[in-house]
Amino acid sequence: MARRLGVAAATLRTWDRRYGLGPSAHQAGAHRRYTIEDLARLESMRRMVNAGVPACDAARISAEADVSQLPQIRYIEDISNAVAAQNINLESGTAVAKGLIRAASSLDPIACHAIIVRAIKQRGVIKSWNEVIAPVLVAVGEKWSTTNRGVEVEHMLSDQIVLAFMQYTNSLVEPINSRPVLLACAPDEMHSLPLYAVGAALAERQIGSRNLGARIPHESLVSAMERIGPSAVLVWSQTTGISDPVRLAGLPHLRPIAKIFAGGPGWPEPLPTGVIKVSSLSEAVNSLAKSSVF
Repeated sequence: MARRLGVAAATLRTWDRRYGLGPSAHQAGAHRRYTIEDLARLESMRRMVNAGVPACDAARISAEADVSQLPQIRYIEDISNAVAAQNINLESGTAVAKGLIRAASSLDPIACHAIIVRAIKQRGVIKSWNEVIAPVLVAVGEKWSTTNRGVEVEHMLSDQIVLAFMQYTNSLVEPINSRPVLLACAPDEMHSLPLYAVGAALAERQIGSRNLGARIPHESLVSAMERIGPSAVLVWSQTTGISDPVRLAGLPHLRPIAKIFAGGPGWPEPLPTGVIKVSSLSEAVNSLAKSSVF
């Protein structure tokens, strides 16, 4: 059961001893056994604890709820409503980032997605990236680099981050810019998560964009620019030493003009004439927004 839930066996024993959420089946002369109902209540308990709900409240909700309703208590909105009487603030301080780390470590994509969506809704895209998502990605990446373990956590978490940002970006129905912003990674750059954050932050301002993703060959970017006619282009490079700024000079000069931005810490200096350097996501979004709305 501990492996199934992604928690320590000692944690299960604590939940059983303190809150009565333990195995309920009994057989004479045998160990107590977990039932399907026990599993549903414990999964609900774990999901709420990962989301930042105090364990005592999560246990009470999981124990008192009808089993048929437990699968529905999985989004932060439901949890927030369930504990509203106690005036519990799920979004205070670093609790959200800690909850996201716990959910990711448990390999719980539903909880990860719910936490990210809720953070975007309450904080906005850029603050969610800076205060919740980026710190968690750094922590997960550091664990992988130092222990060579946890790559599965990083991959699952990255998928949920991309999904949340894409859903937000695709919810924009009527952009205010007639020519979209074009987003792409440098030819050898694999780190595309910042681009999805930029796309979602632009959508937050009602600005439409097209995201080409990671490792876009120079020729493909040129072709996309010629077909789309973007108002601005952001080429992202996260990793130092792999991106050639000369390629930026070879991008086509369109009419009407499309401003070229080089984003991320991976670009070496100097950049070609006319290419604008943006270091942070907020700077990139502000610059792209100004270039896209006339």
